Amino acid sequence: MGTKSRETIYGASVRAAAEQAAAARKAADRLACQAWNARMLGFKGPAQPSPTLGDALNAGYRYLEVRCLGCETNQTVALDIVRRPKATPVHELERYMRCKDCSEVRGYPYKRSHLVALRPNKISASDPPSTWWPSER
Repeated sequence: MGTKSRETIYGASVRAAAEQAAAARKAADRLACQAWNARMLGFKGPAQPSPTLGDALNAGYRYLEVRCLGCETNQTVALDIVRRPKATPVHELERYMRCKDCSEVRGYPYKRSHLVALRPNKISASDPPSTWWPSER
């Protein structure tokens, strides 16, 4: 006589519950990132509280759009190569952002930048930089 293993009895329900939890976390992370983007684009801040790097990556937002206050250019930073723990809030990255062009002109690291929004892809011709509300540009 054999008995069924716990894996046979409960395995499918445990896997289904784990999949539902992962989907719920992804949806919650996506909503948190969308709320932060709306706050940043609508009111130009405040940046706090912000989602963590891990939350943004889990939601599919792979890039952070940053605006240089010196030369008024928008650039994207890949969040998956940032050397910080995944529990780091996105707003804490603002102090480390430097404009390469302004730094070369001045001869020292130029740190005046402003976080704009989280983005799923880089700035390109088909996906232009974000604009403030109401339209600033």
